[in-house]
Amino acid sequence: MSGKTLFCRCEDVTLSEIEHAFAEGHRDIESLKRYTGFATGWCQGKQCNVLCARFLAEKTGSLPEAPVTPRPPIHPMPLGLLATLGTDDDEGSR
Repeated sequence: MSGKTLFCRCEDVTLSEIEHAFAEGHRDIESLKRYTGFATGWCQGKQCNVLCARFLAEKTGSLPEAPVTPRPPIHPMPLGLLATLGTDDDEGSR
């Protein structure tokens, strides 16, 4: 593939940027994400996480660990719903 190949469409991260990050020692999905910014756009990695896993598998010869930790706004929810998650039992355990 060419170094100008687009790796993450949302954040305009190229394959050459991913290869550079890998050469700098970023050997897992989360580290590559933090270094390059891929998977932080509107799709939250739904398109590029698979590409990253494949890239790492080819470079390291083994499957990468679990994907990145999802961060909002993956599934928006009302704040009122979050407020009802605690129970009276939670208060006593603090």
